[in-house]
Amino acid sequence: MLTAGSAALVLISGVSFVVFASPGSHAAQVATSGRAAKADLPVVPLQVVSVTPTAGAKGINGANPITVQFSEPLASTSPMPTLSPDISGTWQAEGNDAVFTPAQGFFQNTKVTVKIPAGPAGMLSAAGLAAGGGGLLSAPVTQTFTTGSFSTLRLQELLAQLGYLPMVWLPKTAQTISTTNANAELAAAYQAPAGTFAWQGDYPWNLKDQWKAGQGNILDTGAIRAFEYNEGLSMDGIAGHTVWSDLLNAVAKGKKNPNGYTYGLANQNLPETLTIWHNGSVVLKSLANTGIPDSSTVDGTFPVYLRFYFTYMKGNNPDGTPYDDPVYYVSYFNGGDAVHYFPRGGYGYNQSLGCVELPWDAAEQAYPYLTYGSLVTVEGPVGG
Repeated sequence: MLTAGSAALVLISGVSFVVFASPGSHAAQVATSGRAAKADLPVVPLQVVSVTPTAGAKGINGANPITVQFSEPLASTSPMPTLSPDISGTWQAEGNDAVFTPAQGFFQNTKVTVKIPAGPAGMLSAAGLAAGGGGLLSAPVTQTFTTGSFSTLRLQELLAQLGYLPMVWLPKTAQTISTTNANAELAAAYQAPAGTFAWQGDYPWNLKDQWKAGQGNILDTGAIRAFEYNEGLSMDGIAGHTVWSDLLNAVAKGKKNPNGYTYGLANQNLPETLTIWHNGSVVLKSLANTGIPDSSTVDGTFPVYLRFYFTYMKGNNPDGTPYDDPVYYVSYFNGGDAVHYFPRGGYGYNQSLGCVELPWDAAEQAYPYLTYGSLVTVEGPVGG
């Protein structure tokens, strides 16, 4: 009589025997397959699939995220790559990717090195963390890329926003960049948003014809010099690292040009005159003297680079005799040429040694307007 749940029928010498297996005995076990359980397989090592920006890339927008893609999902606790130069920002594991989001990205023309650590202290996969071993990057990876140059167009947009150019900039879309979002402003420095410039006031063609949106021009140089002076920087008229850094900070703080925009035009057609515009309106028009034929005032447009309420001008006259003249309200704009007061019996003629001479009242009125970076154009027949 069969009472066990499992039995085997054995035939010996024509007689049948039933053999019972006790619960839990070896006879009751079912043979397993030859494959190892999945959990028993070794965890595969990590591999770097790609790095964005790619190795050796140039002209990169330094405000963009950096992404390292791996062959397996990363552990949330995995160590992260490092960057040089070191900047503020956050690394985060996102599936197979390690993504760096900068708080404020890399400046222009910067060589950036991405180092991806390996070994026990290096990158770790989620599977390796779960298994308690394996899932490591076997060898470290190092790659570099170089950021691009900031946009001249964006430089002009920011200078216009702060009142250092005789125009305003109007963005194409209503969605504007938040001035307090440092990384968004930096991204725009690499790739300027679309928009248009609109002249403010009634400036003459002599100034307007020199403006080129998106291309360097003398208006940029004057604006940069004015900004450098207001920020206490050396005035070279070049938008280098410090100028850009201070400019972005000034935009974030809303620090506008405290002097407004001034432009002077010295006309050498008789009778000679100097006209000054400030914030789009004429604030002075006066008779003036420019250089004699042997010491002419050169035509062109130049930014004011040195100013004195009072100083002495020294040199030699065309006949070789020395001079040492006291002068007031002096604004140098081209080498030794300056707008200033000088006593004459009359004005409106070629009488100076290259300077633009004014009567006392006109010089006193002109001086506060012709601040550092203000452009002065000289036009007309030289030494006529």
